[in-house]
Amino acid sequence: MAVGGVATLVIAGVASLFMAWAIGAGSSGSTPFAPAVGANAISVMRAGFVVGLLGFLGAVLQGANVSEAVGTQLIEGVQLTAPAATTGLIVAALLVAFGVFTGYPIATAFTVTGAIVGVGLAMGGDPAWAKYRQISALWILTPFVGGSIAYGTAKLLRSERITERVAIPILAGFVGLIVANIRFTIFGTGDTSRSLAFALSRGLSLPVVSGIDTGRVAASLVIAGGVAALLFWDMEQDADAGQRHFLLALGSLVAFSAGGSQVGLAIGPLVPLLDPYAIPLIPVLVGGGIGLLAGSWTGAPRMIKALAQDYSALGPRRSIAALIPSFAIAQSAVFFGIPVSFNEIIVSAIIGSGYAAGGGGVSRKKMVYTVLAWLGSLVLAIGVGYGAFTAIDSAL
Repeated sequence: MAVGGVATLVIAGVASLFMAWAIGAGSSGSTPFAPAVGANAISVMRAGFVVGLLGFLGAVLQGANVSEAVGTQLIEGVQLTAPAATTGLIVAALLVAFGVFTGYPIATAFTVTGAIVGVGLAMGGDPAWAKYRQISALWILTPFVGGSIAYGTAKLLRSERITERVAIPILAGFVGLIVANIRFTIFGTGDTSRSLAFALSRGLSLPVVSGIDTGRVAASLVIAGGVAALLFWDMEQDADAGQRHFLLALGSLVAFSAGGSQVGLAIGPLVPLLDPYAIPLIPVLVGGGIGLLAGSWTGAPRMIKALAQDYSALGPRRSIAALIPSFAIAQSAVFFGIPVSFNEIIVSAIIGSGYAAGGGGVSRKKMVYTVLAWLGSLVLAIGVGYGAFTAIDSAL
């Protein structure tokens, strides 16, 4: 292994760790428990501690898909070099860190994607239009889908036609259905990942009917029913406690999903650099997870407070309504390997749940500044990434 190659890989690794810290302190560390903190279900400091641990687990167990997409699918015709990856990571990390210290939730996915595209174009690469269409579709649909689901869920929980003792267990069953079908490497073999429902269905030996695996469907329904029944029992013992337990479980699932999605933004640019040295992806995911954990423990509380208290004075019902679509969208993004902004997801869901209660507590001025920050970070990242790498490449 050449000394020069090792040196550039180490520099890129340090930049990746800095990026992971910035993400942990910003989007992945702050957004999952912001609604729960707003509902006084958990303290700011305790939320920062828990979200760091869960984000680490999500990064290791689910981080591969988005990492490979960011590292190899954002630009065509060229492969990222160590100087290009380092430049893109530093540009993105500085912009995200600016958001952390100023209190504005800069969209990490916008920033990293823009920076990598910028340096890739500066290298002479071609735009990956097919991937851009996938990414754009998710980014544009997220506010509408997330906000709509949050609005509908909040309306359901406020309805007098169905009591919370019934509505919340039904929602828990829906969440259980998603959890049952999340793919993990521990249920698969080699590089293949499988879901818990798939693993359980092997023991049922039920037939496939019209292309539908009835065993997997049965296992999914059993898991969903079990989760709903458990929460129904909890609500019967103490409705407020049951509601709080569900809210914290949702925050934990979102934190886990955030780790699986956001770690790819930090270590994805390193993926093309690993092949020449035969370095497996898992140790790199662990390193990225540690960076997220450090960021969550040291910088997330400030952003948790900003999201939970500045955007909306949330109650438990609106918080539940905000976290359910956040979890579903995050897992969809992980499944398809698309970088997604957790700030965009959670803020859209908070707005949707807020409007179900008449829009009270949602700061319109803050929302406008946030959207401008998202768009500005994308454009700025592309321009700065392109300019920075062009200047560095000319100097080398």
